[in-house]
Amino acid sequence: MTFYADLPEWKDIDPIPLPYSETAPVVQIMYSERFKDVFSYMAAIMQRKEYSKRALALTTDAIDCNAANYTVWHYRREILRHLNLDLQEEMRFTESVIDDQPKNYQVWHHRRCIIEMSGDPSQELKLTSWTLSSDAKNYHAWDHRQWVLSQYKLWDNELEYIDKLLDADLRNNSAWNHRYFVIENSLGWNKDRIAQELEYAGSYIKKAPNNESSWNYARGIIKKNKMKYLDFPYLKDLCTSLNEAHVPSPFLLHTLADIHIEEGNTTAARNMFGTLQELDSIRKKYWAYRQNQLTAAA
Repeated sequence: MTFYADLPEWKDIDPIPLPYSETAPVVQIMYSERFKDVFSYMAAIMQRKEYSKRALALTTDAIDCNAANYTVWHYRREILRHLNLDLQEEMRFTESVIDDQPKNYQVWHHRRCIIEMSGDPSQELKLTSWTLSSDAKNYHAWDHRQWVLSQYKLWDNELEYIDKLLDADLRNNSAWNHRYFVIENSLGWNKDRIAQELEYAGSYIKKAPNNESSWNYARGIIKKNKMKYLDFPYLKDLCTSLNEAHVPSPFLLHTLADIHIEEGNTTAARNMFGTLQELDSIRKKYWAYRQNQLTAAA
């Protein structure tokens, strides 16, 4: 292993050894020799505000030692700005870090900054799709994708992308959430849109009546838009049909109970909450609470 201290091209730099503070730490961190070498030169370079290609290479080694070091990423961006370097090369670098550490906050933030600098979001949907293919719940990838969609208005074909995700895994709660985000920020909600989306969710509810994600989506788009279940006959017909088929789904009974409440049929709603106490023992006390509310109001 070659150290910066041994390289002739770095002889003009006086490294600042770790720790940077003169105060003795309570617990000494056992830095590797390479880490101490890299970051001692990193501190010296930053102190003298050197923005050079060798400084950029140094940040690459520092990121290899600790990719969560926000200060190094920030300084790397300053170097890129000063030298006006090829940002496509930087995009490839960030992709390699994301491949190795897909849940690293700093690299995703850096990626966003590079997109803002270049004004080129053309690779981002492909990158996030690739990242999500190995971890469908990667918050960083979803956050980056939603930022790109909103910032650059890349809404075309996004619902089709969600269709593919849900066809592959109808329990992908992140995809359901993303569907709401896309419609909220592009097409907008109205009664016809809600009706269409209820039928969309209903097609997945029929496939898996105990999948909470599709039920939450259906209930959520009604409540979020301050509408009533009875405004959409399709939902009541779906629930009635599943209940008559004796489908044992607490999400079905919950929705049906709320529909009965809107209808003013508190007796049927209380019966539903009674059944839920038996069917969904984990939330038994909650269902008893809902039942008691109706009894007290009677």
